Amino acid sequence: MKKLFAFFAVFAMMTLGASTIYAQNDAGEPAEGDSTTVEEVVETETVVEEVAADETEAEAPKGIHKQIKAKFIEGGAAFMSFVLLALIFGLALCIERIIYLNLASTNTKKLLQAIEDALNEGGVEAAKEVCRNTRGPVASIFYQGLDRIDEGIEVVEKSVVAYGSVQMGLLEKGLTWISLFIALAPMLGFMGTVIGMIDAFDKIQAMGDISATAVAGGIKVALITTVSGLIVAIILQVFYNYIVSKIDGIVNTMEDASISLLDILVKYNMKK
Repeated sequence: MKKLFAFFAVFAMMTLGASTIYAQNDAGEPAEGDSTTVEEVVETETVVEEVAADETEAEAPKGIHKQIKAKFIEGGAAFMSFVLLALIFGLALCIERIIYLNLASTNTKKLLQAIEDALNEGGVEAAKEVCRNTRGPVASIFYQGLDRIDEGIEVVEKSVVAYGSVQMGLLEKGLTWISLFIALAPMLGFMGTVIGMIDAFDKIQAMGDISATAVAGGIKVALITTVSGLIVAIILQVFYNYIVSKIDGIVNTMEDASISLLDILVKYNMKK
């Protein structure tokens, strides 16, 4: 009996020791047969961190110019180049017209007062000299009217009206080309879209079945040209409306100033 009791006591002590060893191994100490080392674990964690950093950089938003460049390439260089040329030429014409119209603007009240003072002090030649030294269509119209003052007020009026039409044509120069580029840009975009859709349907026919994955890319590229053409047309349309508004303002100023000039010339003839 004593031997049996001693045997169970020794067996219990051995079982308790083995349980303690396994508990230590589970706590993080590598077992004798485990080939994974601490260095390998550190290297694995480093690789995971680098991959995560690369994914974060890839998900970071690109700059606006890079996005535009990427969309330009996706849309195809053939039609996107034509749309870009329409934008460049259209903006060039708009900028030229804006500069010309700003230079054509004149302070008509100041000019009329200077002409009236010149007529009273130095006569018609002095008034014509004031017009020659002033830039803009209004001064040119005044000069034509003063140059025919000896022929009567009616002749002066006809001369002012006729030369006013000439100046109005010069103000509207180039507007037809701007209108052309406004209409041409979306047409080029639609053409690129139609050709892209034809290509997408060719792929469907070649596959013999409709696959959204295979066709979606072609349709997306086709629609980029349409969006680009519409954006170009919107930009040019804004500039076009500003130019037309500027021309209307100058023409109204010319008409009003011409009436005031005729009144000044009538008073001058009455004094003579």
